[in-house]
Amino acid sequence: MIPIGYMYKVLWPKRNARLAKQIDNIYTLGDCPGNSTHDFYDFIPLWKHNGYWLFNTPEEMHEIASEQQIDLSKMTLFYYEAYEQEFDFVGESDEPVWSSFEADSHFHTSIVIPDTKTFVGFDVVEYTQGNSPECSLLACTDLTETLNINEHCLFETIEEAKASLENCDFHAREPGPYRVISVYLVGSASVSESRGVLWVR
Repeated sequence: MIPIGYMYKVLWPKRNARLAKQIDNIYTLGDCPGNSTHDFYDFIPLWKHNGYWLFNTPEEMHEIASEQQIDLSKMTLFYYEAYEQEFDFVGESDEPVWSSFEADSHFHTSIVIPDTKTFVGFDVVEYTQGNSPECSLLACTDLTETLNINEHCLFETIEEAKASLENCDFHAREPGPYRVISVYLVGSASVSESRGVLWVR
C-alpha cells in the first residue's frame, strides 16, 4: 500500500436510502453530491495539496483552517493509503486490467505517517481525471445491497474490494479508473485551540 495523505472530513447521517441496514456511518474517501462525507474545505484552488490531491500532514490543513476561519473541532481526521495499481480499461482492451499510477509531479509529496492510526476498511474510489479522488460508489449507489460491506460503508478486506472491481460491479455504473484505498481514523477526542481555530489532534 502507498501512503497518499490526510483529509479532515465533515460526516453526516446516511443520505442514500438504498444503503445496507448494517451501515451506521460513512467513512468513504469520495467527496461527491450523493455522499455523506465532505472535505473540510474547497481546498484545490489554494494549490497546497500533495500529488495525490490530499495533504502530507494534518498541520497543512490546520494552516488553511486558520487562514479561512474554519472550525475543525467537529470534523474527523482520516489518513489514507492506496493499493499500488488502479483498475480500468487501457487502450483498445476489451477487459479492464490493473496498471500502475503515480503522484502528480507538479505538487510536493512527502507524507508523514501517523504514529497511531485505526484501520476501518477499504474503499473503492473513482479517479476519472487521474489526480483527485472523486466518487466512492459504495456510498451513493445500491452496491452495498449485494456486497459484503461493514458498518462504515467499506470493505473489510482488500481481496473483497479487488474482487468486486474485477467482477465489474463498479464499471457497470460509472467509468474508471478505480483505486482501492485503505481508510484509517487518526487522533483522539481531545480538542486543542490555537490561533482561534479548533481542531481534533
